[in-house]
Amino acid sequence: MIITLKDGSKKEYASPMSIIDIAKDISEGLARAACVGEVDGEVCDLRTVVDKDAEVNILTFDSDAGKHAYRHTCSHVLAEAVKNLYPDAKMTIGPSIDNGFYYDIDLGDVKISEDDFSRIEKEMRSIIARDLPFTRQDVPVDEAITWAKENNQPYKIELLNDLKRSGTTIAKDLAGQELGSASDDESKVDTVSLYSQGDYTDLCRGGHVESTGKVGAFKLMRVAGAYWRGNENNPQMQRLYGVAFATQAELDGYLDMLEEAKKRDHRKLGKELDLYTMSPLVGIGLPLFTPRGTVLREKAAQLSNELRQKYGFTKVWTPHITKKDLYEASGHWAKFGDELFLVTSQETSDKMALKPMNCPHHTQIFASQPRSYREMPIRYLETTTDYRDEKTGELGGLSRVRSLTQDDSHVFCRPDQIEQEINNLLACAQELYDIVGMKLRVRLSYRDDGEGYLGELELWQSAQLQLKAAVVAKGLDYFEQEGEAAFYGPKIDFMATDAIGREHQVATVQLDFVQPERFGLEYINESGDSERPVMIHSALLGSIERFLSVFIEHTAGWFPFWIAPEQVRILTVNDTVNDYVDEITSVLKTEVLMRPIKYNEVRFTADTRNESLGKKIREATVVKIPVQIIVGPKDKAARVVSVRTRAGEEQVSIDQLAEYIQSIQ
Repeated sequence: MIITLKDGSKKEYASPMSIIDIAKDISEGLARAACVGEVDGEVCDLRTVVDKDAEVNILTFDSDAGKHAYRHTCSHVLAEAVKNLYPDAKMTIGPSIDNGFYYDIDLGDVKISEDDFSRIEKEMRSIIARDLPFTRQDVPVDEAITWAKENNQPYKIELLNDLKRSGTTIAKDLAGQELGSASDDESKVDTVSLYSQGDYTDLCRGGHVESTGKVGAFKLMRVAGAYWRGNENNPQMQRLYGVAFATQAELDGYLDMLEEAKKRDHRKLGKELDLYTMSPLVGIGLPLFTPRGTVLREKAAQLSNELRQKYGFTKVWTPHITKKDLYEASGHWAKFGDELFLVTSQETSDKMALKPMNCPHHTQIFASQPRSYREMPIRYLETTTDYRDEKTGELGGLSRVRSLTQDDSHVFCRPDQIEQEINNLLACAQELYDIVGMKLRVRLSYRDDGEGYLGELELWQSAQLQLKAAVVAKGLDYFEQEGEAAFYGPKIDFMATDAIGREHQVATVQLDFVQPERFGLEYINESGDSERPVMIHSALLGSIERFLSVFIEHTAGWFPFWIAPEQVRILTVNDTVNDYVDEITSVLKTEVLMRPIKYNEVRFTADTRNESLGKKIREATVVKIPVQIIVGPKDKAARVVSVRTRAGEEQVSIDQLAEYIQSIQ
């Protein structure tokens, strides 16, 4: 039997070998670090036996599959601990999630609080210390149902009945069926897998690490309510959340990051810095921006607009309400009809909606006159507010809102222009996030095997290959993910890393062959024939609201000088220098600043109140003014100012103040 390893090297074995034994044969260190294996591209448990020629990869915590197995194992350890402490507990599901895991449990009238976490964690550590091996047993569905009945696990019975009847437990795929209903028909699946660690057994697909002893650093974080299978008519579970990492140092680092994140929470800073507010009279998810917050919005939009205009984009404008017909033609109505705000006219019978996106409108501008290959590409930009009826429970601060302002762009181009246009947009996004100080990597978002995508599979495959080629040619750090595409085409999603290491999806570039077809868009090619243009969607900020939620937390409210709502505050020692303040303000008023955007004057205020200088400095620091100019009688006499920034304090001649302001951009 020949085993081909990830690096291309080969190992020959005379008899079948488990993946963990193959790992030990390579190195004991690799075996200790191993979480799961991969055989011919399929992830499996370390105890899986390989009995034929195969490609084998040993996956550690550094891999996504390794993290998943490690954290999913933690959920099983949690489940056993809860079952040991609360024998009447009825178990449901326990998946891994980003940075951790959870388990949904029905405990009847018993309520778990964070005060119980130390006891549960102690029991988990006891299970880990026993180093219980995970064993898998594949059994017929009916046998698994008998097991669930004997152990009084009604939720497992429900899942098993769905598997037997329909071959899936995904609620949305069982629409119209009575969830959990039994069936005497032939089972849709041959077997299901039960995993055991010691005396505890659970229904699970896997995978897991080799034994409970492989689990090291974890911590329970919170408990929340969750309706069974996401249906409010079902019983409410107690969802216990935890985090898990390969080492205690990684866990400690993550917990420190969470503490720092609390300080940076944009909802907290938004109030402290007077950036935006919410009003129940206006409505949930509809933020109101203050004068200071409006500066942030406008300058972020200006940066995006100026960068796009540099690459040939021109502004257009579209109305905020639109007939249903437009979205039916584009396919958005069928896909997102339940997320639209509907508008009723008292004058016509037209069904209308607040616009949720801008791309269908831009197709109509393109279609408004005949187009020639000579004028291609045609590039539109529009920074405008869209409206989406998001679920109330998903709204939060500026991260998820119902009124979102998109810096939307659409390119209509010939097929031979795709590469250059995508390159332009990639360069544009890189420049913007370099300015705001965030490192980017790229997610190539493809379609999966699910339904709901428009267009022929061949077009999708072509589009996906072209996007990948553009990213590779640029030398960008990227990863690929199925199921994240838009319904009309694949995407390049930019993932920005903030100052404390969190990753956020921001800018996007999307290739679209579908909407030009649905709207019948045409241009006359070089041969005089009609031809379909290609449509490229892009947004650099994504939505301004969500971008600001990320940016506020990234900067902790200490905004770069160019975008700071109040860039300079003049602080006086006493009222004998008010005439000198007038000189300083005249300098600030006449400055024209050009980087990274053009604006005509410095945004400043003067605090000449009869208060102590110390109080004035504290108040200016609380609202994070980047430049504080301190003026006293001695400064006036010497024709200087004392400039205070986060980097320290220095004296600047009033004659050099303009040059100094230019230098801090």
